[in-house]
Formats: sequence, C-alpha cells, structure tokens
Amino acid sequence: MQKYISYLLLIFTLLLATPGHAGEVSRAQFTSAIIEREPVDQLTTLSTSKTQVYYFSELLNLQGHTVTHQWIYNYKVLFEKPFAVGSTRWRVWSNKTLRPGWSGTWTVNTVDEDGTILLSQSFEYL
Repeated sequence: MQKYISYLLLIFTLLLATPGHAGEVSRAQFTSAIIEREPVDQLTTLSTSKTQVYYFSELLNLQGHTVTHQWIYNYKVLFEKPFAVGSTRWRVWSNKTLRPGWSGTWTVNTVDEDGTILLSQSFEYL
C-alpha cells in the first residue's frame, strides 16, 4: 500500500511540474513582405532606405493561448502585437514602420501570456 501511495505522489508531482503548454515557435523570420500567409524573403539586415519590415512566426501547439510580438529598440519595447492562437498550427505576423534615425539593432521577442520568451530574434537596421 505504501508503494502505491508513493507512486501516486510521484505521478501527481510530475503532473504539477509539467508546463502549462508544450507549444513552440517552429519558424520565425524578418521579411520585406507577407504573401498568402508566408514570408517572401528572409532579412538579417535592412537598409535605412527601406521603412517597412515584417516579423513572421509559425506557432505549433499553442491553441487557446495568447502570444505577443514585442518590438524592442534601445532596450525599450516600442510596440506589442498580441495574437489569439486559434489552432495547432497558426501563422502570425506583425510589422513596423521604421525611421532612418532608428538605425541599429532591433529585436522581436515572441512571448506567451505568462511573459515567457518563446523566441527572440534580431536584425540590423543600417
């Protein structure tokens, strides 16, 4: 009987330690445009002669959760775009209009509703 209770406690402990979701960002990239829900190219740098940039994410197993793109420049969050994830595979994107004076490193964090960073990526605006 004691072993049975020990096994039950172990199972209960493991269930409590399991994260609230096992979702992930399966693909993500900066791009100059989105066509038919897909990025057209992959950017790591962007010239200051261009002012528009998109961030694309494909989310897996995050249905029912809210995921946010946080656009960060000079260590400050300048823009946040939340997404309600509606299915096991969900593609989302956000965009930012940049000014030539905003050169340097830009980062987008993909964050869940608990504030956990699922993915962080950066590009250079030169």
